[in-house]
Amino acid sequence: MSESVRAQFPIFARTSRGEPLVYLDSGATTQKPQVVIDAEMAFYEGWNANIHRGVYEFSERATMAYDGTRATVARFLGGVREDEIVFTTGTTGSTNLVAQSFLHPKVGPGTWVLVTEMEHHANIVPWQLAGAALKAIPVTDTGELDLAAAGKLLAEGPALLAVAHVSNTLGTINPIAQLTSMARVHGVPVLVDGAQAVGHFPVDLTALGADFYCFSAHKLFGPTGVGVLWARRELLAAMPPYQGGGDMIDRVSFERTTFASGPQRFEAGTPNIAGVIGMDAAMQWVMSEDRAAWQAEDERLLHLGREMLEAIPGVKLLAKPTQSVGVLTFTMTGAHPHDIASILDSRGICIRAGHHCTQPLHARFGVPATARASFGPYTTEADVRALGTGLEKVRELFR
Repeated sequence: MSESVRAQFPIFARTSRGEPLVYLDSGATTQKPQVVIDAEMAFYEGWNANIHRGVYEFSERATMAYDGTRATVARFLGGVREDEIVFTTGTTGSTNLVAQSFLHPKVGPGTWVLVTEMEHHANIVPWQLAGAALKAIPVTDTGELDLAAAGKLLAEGPALLAVAHVSNTLGTINPIAQLTSMARVHGVPVLVDGAQAVGHFPVDLTALGADFYCFSAHKLFGPTGVGVLWARRELLAAMPPYQGGGDMIDRVSFERTTFASGPQRFEAGTPNIAGVIGMDAAMQWVMSEDRAAWQAEDERLLHLGREMLEAIPGVKLLAKPTQSVGVLTFTMTGAHPHDIASILDSRGICIRAGHHCTQPLHARFGVPATARASFGPYTTEADVRALGTGLEKVRELFR
């Protein structure tokens, strides 16, 4: 399965440091299949033009492709309304939009947002910039959310619950439907950071019951600098624009400006047109693949990877959540994560080292940094075994 998927990604024909490429950093960004690369090239080479402005053929074609991507997103997210979809710069752009447009107007003395200890900085800092305090749902030693604590905190009345669908550091798949059900009891709206989820398994927003959902294209085998914010129609309609410019207005005069209706009023200026077209191609490609087979292989490789790492003296996994995507985050006695990553790099193996933009989570586990190997559907058993062999080499050097 992995080999047939891998063959669609031209980068795997290349080497790194003169060695066969072993790419185990899909949590940071995914590789791109040929169909996505072709879609962006076809736009620039064949019909590049701005959208919503020209009455000539290329502009009309670009406009249709850009606006038509909303239908693809709607289908990708399980059948939501197209007018609930805003194109942003990515997950970070989406959370900042909600922070400034939805949360900031409500902020007053005592306003706070409930997050979790496993959140990425992009789901922490925007709420602070909007003026809200934060409280966090604790994470257990196994890397899962303490749901009893979550219930008590929700009862205290946060302005918003902002939670990752999947932890970028632990790989934990959080029980979003259960959390949104708990939040609904207390009238708390829920934003879900889906950055690490959409590339691993199908997302059905109707089943999840959230109020906001966001993701980035580059972690879904698409381009960088583009992503999606989905918001319930009634919430989006009540949110004011958070930035101004062309293409988001109804009428402008020196005395007064009125704004476009729907998601367009949040898309000021010329957007990343090629990126949106590339994102469309990425979603079409993902939906054409056997995602159940992806998940089964991801679970098999995760199990294999855990066994291999736990057999190496001195290697310790940060946590082992029961429901997880293919992420192995670990430390090694006597070796700094940056040294581990550098030695693996010399063998063509790409992993992440550091705090992975989750400093509070690392503080929770009492370590400043970890090494992380993260899988994609193109990850093979040979990749995982190369990681194990590489770590044995690291252990020899630091013994």
